[in-house]
Amino acid sequence: MPGVSGTTRSADATPLRAVKLGVPDAHIETRADGAILVRARAPLGPYHEKLSRPLERWAREAPERVFLAERNGHLWRCLSYAETLDTVKRIGAALLRRGLSVEQPIAILSGNSIDHALLGLAAAYVGIPYAPISPAYSLLSSDFGKLKAMMQLLTPRLVYASDGLLFARAIAACVPSDTELVVSRNPPSDRKTTMFANLMDTEDSVGVEAAHATITPDTIVKFLFTSGSTGAPKAVINTQRMLCANQAMIASGFRFVVDEPPVVVDWLPWSHTFGGNHNFYMVLTNGGSLYIDDGNPTPAGTPKTARNLSEVAPTIYFNVPKGYEALIPHLRASADLRRNFFSRLKVLFYAGAGLSQAIRDELTELAAATIGERIIFLSSLGSTETSPLALACTWDFATTGNIGLPCRGVELKLVPHDGKLEARLRGPNITPGYWRQPELTRRAFDEEGFYRIGDALRFADPNDPFKGLLFDGRIAEDFKLSTGTWVSVGPLRARFIDHCTPYVRDVVLTGLNRDFIGALVFPEVDACRRLAGLPAEATPTQIVAATVVRLTFAELLRTFAAADAGSSMRIERLLLMSEPPSMDKGEATDKGSINQQAVLANRSELVEALYRHPPDAAVIAP
Repeated sequence: MPGVSGTTRSADATPLRAVKLGVPDAHIETRADGAILVRARAPLGPYHEKLSRPLERWAREAPERVFLAERNGHLWRCLSYAETLDTVKRIGAALLRRGLSVEQPIAILSGNSIDHALLGLAAAYVGIPYAPISPAYSLLSSDFGKLKAMMQLLTPRLVYASDGLLFARAIAACVPSDTELVVSRNPPSDRKTTMFANLMDTEDSVGVEAAHATITPDTIVKFLFTSGSTGAPKAVINTQRMLCANQAMIASGFRFVVDEPPVVVDWLPWSHTFGGNHNFYMVLTNGGSLYIDDGNPTPAGTPKTARNLSEVAPTIYFNVPKGYEALIPHLRASADLRRNFFSRLKVLFYAGAGLSQAIRDELTELAAATIGERIIFLSSLGSTETSPLALACTWDFATTGNIGLPCRGVELKLVPHDGKLEARLRGPNITPGYWRQPELTRRAFDEEGFYRIGDALRFADPNDPFKGLLFDGRIAEDFKLSTGTWVSVGPLRARFIDHCTPYVRDVVLTGLNRDFIGALVFPEVDACRRLAGLPAEATPTQIVAATVVRLTFAELLRTFAAADAGSSMRIERLLLMSEPPSMDKGEATDKGSINQQAVLANRSELVEALYRHPPDAAVIAP
């Protein structure tokens, strides 16, 4: 490990950096019907009735403190709390004059930026809902099918995009000519457009305050679209109560953010609940500073993230497992980056997928060698429908994957389901439903009003439920082999990807009513190309056909099977996919996650090939 190999102290023996967290707390009740109810004993504390309250507080108490910052070349463009509140009121006045409403809200097509934040905060301040839509639906789709469906569901009266030229194709295909278009730069030449800066020219303090006064906890703040990993995206209603209550839940577990305004460097998209609700509003509620990271976990984006982290030292860092994996080589290579990144960091937080133990161990070693302390890893369970935090682990746990216990104010019901425990949730952070989709809303809740999140959970220690819960797969993804044996897809998938690191990006498991488990494997193309010694211009088809790649996967299958002899945990054959999952066909979400059912349906011929006897030549077996 370049730059840190001289350490002599075991990372496991390194002391943990002090951090103020909530104490594990749970009341557990087993009902006669077999359901297990879990909730915190301590009640949820008071919370704001509207999101504008913390913005007003910090504009008053810390007016010059940086709230938002984004890259502007070599420098940062910064906006204070006082500047933010003043601008939000001006934009709010402009929005009110346009007659926008819940029936004709705002749609935001572009990604994270100060302008995006100001528009969203202004809309929330005057009670106009908005919908931040993932840029992937505008920039990566070829037919704009999902974006068109979203626009038809929302019927927005105003659509914002940061760059009119960059989003020109999506605008032309999906934004009606009578819908107002607002851009920050490069207005299209073929339609009337409002420049974002012009929204700040309006003043109407009386009208703005009158609108602000009508906001209640039930007022809709935004519509967030689900990722579509288990179906078509749905518009989840997010209310003031949901988001404010969730921040109180976060504060009860991550108590240090209340005592010390958090500093966050974050790329996670605001079109999703992790970045747009959990992280953004955590910074706002606690008077922190959010530095908008212009990077992401890609070969082109990770160096940007590393640069930003070398300049701004976070107090809590959020990422998905792939983001941590991509960042490690940069941390290895730069002592300056390591020193700044770990200098005041208190928590490493991951969500969205399971973090491999190898990634956790390496980050722990890097921290121990750099600052002489370990940084606690924490995770949680939630969804777009839960604001998102519902369960959280707030204690040190030796291995990855512990999602903790229900937050204060959240009730968890674990219902027996085919040998597993299906999780259902109830609390003030839960959505009232899906916009304009009453049947989907009805099916999402059980007879007691618990939201069916669709996940299975299990206790980390069956003899001690206070040690938290572990994710045990998605109920809808599990299947039975022809022998009647259940296959728990989530845990098996995670184990296989971890075992095959760095050569696998994702995998879809097969075997419903079959004799054994198979796999459609989406490889990490660059890692496989390097393994095969092929040039950069090699095609994916050439890469997956390379002899050394095929032999490596055959060996990985053999060693994976050797670790567990049971049929429900052993993958017998696989096919390497040369074509990535398609967003337009519903195989991939905008976050890059896999829609298992869509892949199986669209690639049914490949599934059949896995089970032919004798197997096709392309099939790999141990």
